[in-house]
Amino acid sequence: MNRAILLDKRPVGKPTLEDFKFIEEENPAPAEGQVLLKTLFVSVDPYLRGRMSSAKSYIPPFQLNEPIQSGIIAEVTESRNPDFKVGDFVSALLDWKEFQVSDGKDLVKVDGDAASLSSYLGILGMTGLTAYLGLTEIGKPKAGETLVVSGAAGAVGSVVGQIGKILGCKVIGIAGSDEKTRILTSKFGFDAAINYKTSPDLKTDIKNVAPDGVDIYFDNVGGVISDAVLANINQFARVPVCGAISLYNDTEIALGPRLQPILVRNSVLMQGFIMFNYATKFPQAIKQLTTWLNEGKLTYTETIVNGFDQIPQAFIDLFEGKNEGKMIVKI
Repeated sequence: MNRAILLDKRPVGKPTLEDFKFIEEENPAPAEGQVLLKTLFVSVDPYLRGRMSSAKSYIPPFQLNEPIQSGIIAEVTESRNPDFKVGDFVSALLDWKEFQVSDGKDLVKVDGDAASLSSYLGILGMTGLTAYLGLTEIGKPKAGETLVVSGAAGAVGSVVGQIGKILGCKVIGIAGSDEKTRILTSKFGFDAAINYKTSPDLKTDIKNVAPDGVDIYFDNVGGVISDAVLANINQFARVPVCGAISLYNDTEIALGPRLQPILVRNSVLMQGFIMFNYATKFPQAIKQLTTWLNEGKLTYTETIVNGFDQIPQAFIDLFEGKNEGKMIVKI
């Protein structure tokens, strides 16, 4: 039998295991023009929380009693499609199922010899594209500028910081543990890192490590961390807003400083984005990321969880900050 994971209930606040349902179904068989896919690696990402709500967003919500979807690396185990052969590895947005069929239209072949298969869900996939395009298209970094990254030890944040260093910026990361801040400076080359959970005054701590102010703020978390960074923002600064994980599980609208005076006073550009805004630039971005990776200028960290039945818990653990870098489930 084939296993699948459905959205059973729409979460209220932080998701729980009770919001998911495991089912068994008959093993699928490919029809003419289709392939049979075996799931190998599953990406769990904070943005999936938004799709579990019925609220209108940039992408349709998941439907109750239907499989959840995310980025997946799969192997072709049976093919009735001339474009794919048995043994091909592919990447796509697919259902949380152990096996499934596809007509091949949205499948992208990946080379397991050129890079690890899991990296195509991370630094050479959505993670890397989000980091590169958000920073370069909105942040527009210049050598000598100061870049602050929140959620810096996460999948996107750690790549943003490294790209900032490649492009000549001073890079400061904000993360949630001493171990994560140590990794930011020792492994990813950040100039400084702050543990927001132990900081007695985050606004002051940011000022101490960025005495000349902040020119670019890559925002992954929102909330009080962003309030502290924006209090140190420079004139003509740029703020790419990638996410707001600190707010995703709130059941009421959070109150905070009114940003308009800060933005007007300093002529700040603050822009939200999703990577698909820049779809035409994906090939160039992947080429650049691959070059930097092969040159040893980029590195990455993955948190690998084993087992199909661990997918919901791995997703929930994102909101506890239990991942370092990209959170991936290996099936």
